[in-house]
Amino acid sequence: MRYAAILAVVSVLSVGPTVRRSDAQMDSVRLARLKSEAAAEVDRMATFTQQAVDMVFSFGELGFQEVETSKYLTGLLRNAGFTVTMGVAGMPTAWVATWGSGKPVIALGSDIDGIPQASQKPGVAYREPLVEGAPGHGEGHNSGQPLIITAAIAIKKIMERDKLSGTIKVWPGVAEEQLAGKAPLVRAGVFTDVDACIFTHVGDNFDISWGAQDGTGLISAQFDFLGEAAHAAGAPWRGRSALDAVELMNIGWNFRREHLRQQTRVHYVIRDGGDQPNVVPRTASVWYYFRETTPAKIRELFDLGNTMANAAASMASVKLANVRVIGSAWPNYFNQPIARAAYRNAQTVGLPTWSEDDQKLAKALQTEMKVPVTGLATKISDLHGPVPDSLNPGGGSDDIGDIGWSVPTVHLSYPSNIPNTPGHSWASAVAMATPIAHKGATAGAKVVAMTMLDLLGRPGLVDSGWADFRQVQTKDEKYVSFLRP
Repeated sequence: MRYAAILAVVSVLSVGPTVRRSDAQMDSVRLARLKSEAAAEVDRMATFTQQAVDMVFSFGELGFQEVETSKYLTGLLRNAGFTVTMGVAGMPTAWVATWGSGKPVIALGSDIDGIPQASQKPGVAYREPLVEGAPGHGEGHNSGQPLIITAAIAIKKIMERDKLSGTIKVWPGVAEEQLAGKAPLVRAGVFTDVDACIFTHVGDNFDISWGAQDGTGLISAQFDFLGEAAHAAGAPWRGRSALDAVELMNIGWNFRREHLRQQTRVHYVIRDGGDQPNVVPRTASVWYYFRETTPAKIRELFDLGNTMANAAASMASVKLANVRVIGSAWPNYFNQPIARAAYRNAQTVGLPTWSEDDQKLAKALQTEMKVPVTGLATKISDLHGPVPDSLNPGGGSDDIGDIGWSVPTVHLSYPSNIPNTPGHSWASAVAMATPIAHKGATAGAKVVAMTMLDLLGRPGLVDSGWADFRQVQTKDEKYVSFLRP
């Protein structure tokens, strides 16, 4: 069906694994001691984390091309005793690494793809590509998997020593920038037995939230037009330009923007504009992102896109040959009990101690970018609750929503980047292979490890996470009502 990609999570909204465990509730003294031990183990692994952050930075691979990145990360996990399955959900660079047995099953995820034309020398506060025009980690995805692998190894050691029941499942966010990798993982059953998911994403502070969040979900689709070639000078009247249809569709959208909600985001790139000027373009393609704050509004935008594409084809006397859904993202909604536990751990860990050189680099880049010169964060962000749709400003998307609507999920942003950078650019890569990124990843690994111990040692947290998921999240009419018959 047309919306199969974005509706992949619907079948699991009212179900979830039954939690069976043999371990009783840990007493608070033991749990606190284990958290302290986990944090100390993460500190001992700081060089390992640093090397992994820098190695993944060096690859800088685009979505669905994360070959060397996946080979390296799965090698680390295999060496640590995890069992790795490659090519999950039909995606060559997707994989799942598991260790342990029994409940709870804790999934750990973070994205791995880079950004086009974001190649940048780390630690240089002005644009200086490593390779001109090459991709790079201008989103900072190179730090997330090293963070969770560090946390997973640290907790594995404690579980082995103390004979704790539970399963760790590590997975990568493939092609997140195309919003194309997580719905296939859901459909492939990767999260069927999962009790809780901890997802990490690079930020410039610890940032944890619960409930409906700001930003958007989306449908990403490519519209392919088919015309008739002809000599563009000798007999242009014999041709029918597919590029005309692309341009007419784009013009239609640009006129329509005045009449869209402020939260709406629609943008495009022309993937195929013809071959050369003296040939009337027989083929042409345009790739659109339709972003809105609720599933119903996303679907309305996509329907409008199809209407405009058909109208443009009619005006240009060409065919709309194909509409291909490339990716999708359900609006983000995160679990309250697990988010509160993670935030308490972030408060315990605190922000890294930044050196004078760290702050100097941050302020130099902020000066270069002509943004407020605030340096690096020195005070942890507040825990954020639900954002009403009326106050949602719109903005970016992340397909972690597809998983967050399948299993109780917490989203942890961690302080490995410089505030006030524009995102998706060379500037956001400047810090990502420097002590700023290394310290932030180590701090984030501590929070993840401590939150894993909460899930392992407090069975009631898993229960309350599922109760929030079933009784609150899946009852939110803005996100699920339009799915019902």
